[in-house]
Amino acid sequence: MLLLDTQLVLWMVLAPERLSRAARRLIEARSQPLAFSDVTLWEVSLKTSLGRPGFDVDARQLQTALLAEGLEEMAIKPLHLFALAHLPWVHRDPFDRMLIAQAQTEGIVLMTADATLKRYGHAVRKV
Repeated sequence: MLLLDTQLVLWMVLAPERLSRAARRLIEARSQPLAFSDVTLWEVSLKTSLGRPGFDVDARQLQTALLAEGLEEMAIKPLHLFALAHLPWVHRDPFDRMLIAQAQTEGIVLMTADATLKRYGHAVRKV
């Protein structure tokens, strides 16, 4: 399973032209199940309420669109939260850190366009 980070989720739904060729191939091929996290819905809701550019998105509609596309929804579990205590401080964004904790705990790969996150190792794939 591949877990998409928030940026890739937003690009997939709102601006597919922004996806890299590699990301587009992985998303279209669906050779592995794709997932999004409740962390993404939380981040979108929070940043929309703050009026952040690029985040004028209804999280409920985003969730509906992702489920309609066949993506699986990953809930936040206590084990994901506990994993944060042992995650190195390579990146300070709390949403990205939670996505990495989820990927590591679940033994899956987080797909991202953020090269910094690759420093977390095998649980992250930059596309």
